Amino acid sequence: MVESLTTTVRSGSKEVSINRNLPTVIIGERINPTGRKKLQEELRRGKFDIVRKDAVAQVKAGAAILDINAGVPQMDEPVLLVEIMKAVREVTDAPFCIDTTNLKALEAALKIYEGKALINSVNGKESKLEAILPLAKEYGAALIGLTIDDKGIPTDLESRLSIAGKIIGRATKIGIPLEDIIIDPLALSIGTDHKAGRIALDSVETLVKKFGVNITMGCSNISFGIPERSAINATFIAMAIRCGITCPITNPLNEQIVMAVLAADLCMGRDEYASNWISAYRKREKAKQAPDSFSFDQGCEDIQDRTGNSQGRRPQV
Repeated sequence: MVESLTTTVRSGSKEVSINRNLPTVIIGERINPTGRKKLQEELRRGKFDIVRKDAVAQVKAGAAILDINAGVPQMDEPVLLVEIMKAVREVTDAPFCIDTTNLKALEAALKIYEGKALINSVNGKESKLEAILPLAKEYGAALIGLTIDDKGIPTDLESRLSIAGKIIGRATKIGIPLEDIIIDPLALSIGTDHKAGRIALDSVETLVKKFGVNITMGCSNISFGIPERSAINATFIAMAIRCGITCPITNPLNEQIVMAVLAADLCMGRDEYASNWISAYRKREKAKQAPDSFSFDQGCEDIQDRTGNSQGRRPQV
């Protein structure tokens, strides 16, 4: 097992490195119309003001990579995804995590993307492996592998490890480097299974030991259906970082979550001289002086994903 792999994702002018010895990379989840009525309505009118605003706010809040999703019902997703990507690129040079279940939309996005994208995502289903892995290879993209297969979403650790191994084996067989594979063992709601958090954390830890790959997760899915979600999400994400998660997909506009990420990095010796912690503190203090320029917790409406999890990413099915 390789102890620590570095996954790089690039835009035309900016590169982000993901590695367990480096500070945690936040993938901002906000550019996702699923469950966001105002955003859907604006996109249907061909407007992208909310998209641009969310992109800028997330980067200011600490997101290094932006997840881009264009899943609006009855709209031409390949066309819309490209339009959203262009709108976001007008305001930030952050690399993109291209989030779609539509194969045509994925290929359209990869064709126009400058740099090295992150594909969100492939899973253990044969149809997905056969369709998406060649695209990742052709365009030199990194990709996220979800621990889902033709039987659905497993609830046990062993099945998740098996699916992860299948994805890694198939990807590396066609020439995709191991460092370009990020595994998502999935966070399911503790509201329906009180052991879901422990299983997710154990999955992260075991995946790291067995494969050494970088790990992502829609961390806020863990709290769906439970009150005081921010406290749960912040605690869970800090624990997940300790277990080995390197690039969580989460809402960087939630100050409690961002502080948990920064604190976890600081406590794990990834923040020399506490420079990131102090810089973030100064930024928050400055924002209090000029609240109109930037504030945390803006636009924190729930994002309802396709599995019923809010403020989180939806597994690709």
